[in-house]
Amino acid sequence: MKTAQLTGSAEPVRIGKILCIGRNYADHIKELGNETPERPVIFTKPATSVIGAGEEIVIPAYSSDCHHEAELALLIGREGRNIPAADALSYLAGYAVAIDLTLRDVQAELKKKGLPWDIAKGFDTACPLSPFVPAAQVADPHQLRITLTVNGEKRQDGGTDLMIHRIPELLSYLSSIFTLEPGDLVLTGTPAGVGPIRSGDRVVAEIAGVGSIAVSVR
Repeated sequence: MKTAQLTGSAEPVRIGKILCIGRNYADHIKELGNETPERPVIFTKPATSVIGAGEEIVIPAYSSDCHHEAELALLIGREGRNIPAADALSYLAGYAVAIDLTLRDVQAELKKKGLPWDIAKGFDTACPLSPFVPAAQVADPHQLRITLTVNGEKRQDGGTDLMIHRIPELLSYLSSIFTLEPGDLVLTGTPAGVGPIRSGDRVVAEIAGVGSIAVSVR
């Protein structure tokens, strides 16, 4: 059983669904040569993909091109279905830093064949995750800076103000498809600067006012 830690709470939160948003930053769409979607692009990761600070990323043997994608993660605090965008933020319990690891070579090959690419996104260790800070401590989740370094070299540096689909819209849309339950996570997309990681690398993602997550690659 994988759990998330909410700062100030003695009890860990059991992680449910992990709903991830792709292509939510225009500069990231451009660097990968993708089209801008009309609606949020949704994919999922299993809870078993989560690791915490100090743990190791293990790149599967079936890939030779694993990429980092730093993101703002949301923790759902109460159940909701067909949530109005105007009320959506009240369903959040907290915010954290996540790294959405992607096997880019595997994903590209599967997409070419029109096949699902779960194995490129949901493998064990594919979701490093920091502890969550209470939602009330973040005044505006659309005014945060996401950074990621590999071996001290800055790779990603972008603001959440550049999201195409903002958090209330995402939660409203997601809840029209999936009932959102306490312990569910939402990864909101990554800014530009994604790139490869290799054995021996140290990866640190940080969002000022939210937290950081540091992991190494086995």
